[in-house]
Amino acid sequence: MSTASTSAPPPKKTLKLLVVTPEKVVLEEVVDFVALPLLDGELGVLPGHQPIVGRLSHGELRLRAGAVSRAYFVDGGFVQVKPGLVTVLTSRSMAASGIDPELAHRDLELAASRPAATLKDRQDKDRILARARALRRLAAKAAQRKSTST
Repeated sequence: MSTASTSAPPPKKTLKLLVVTPEKVVLEEVVDFVALPLLDGELGVLPGHQPIVGRLSHGELRLRAGAVSRAYFVDGGFVQVKPGLVTVLTSRSMAASGIDPELAHRDLELAASRPAATLKDRQDKDRILARARALRRLAAKAAQRKSTST
């Protein structure tokens, strides 16, 4: 006598991704995978990831939902991973496809020309340069993706 089950297979595990800025919820979506820029490297999160809290760097947040992959810029902040939920708190976030490459390049030039006489000025300049470089890098990647998909 066979004891094979006729019930449907269990549903695929997913994560809820929540990206929040002080102004609004930028993104609330069910995803299969998310990658985040931490201060000490990149964190990839799949369903079942252990709980963690991390400090974000400026850079690219990548997500995959089914066959769709998208990228967003995050401007530092914090991430909390709990079972089934990834929460990102950041001061600013935007879709990579919405970043103007020329504006990102001008921001980098402006940041590089900023005077830095004191230690605090140099630290501020370094932070602003890191943000501008991350924005420019992400804008270039988005423009490249756009040109190869057309």
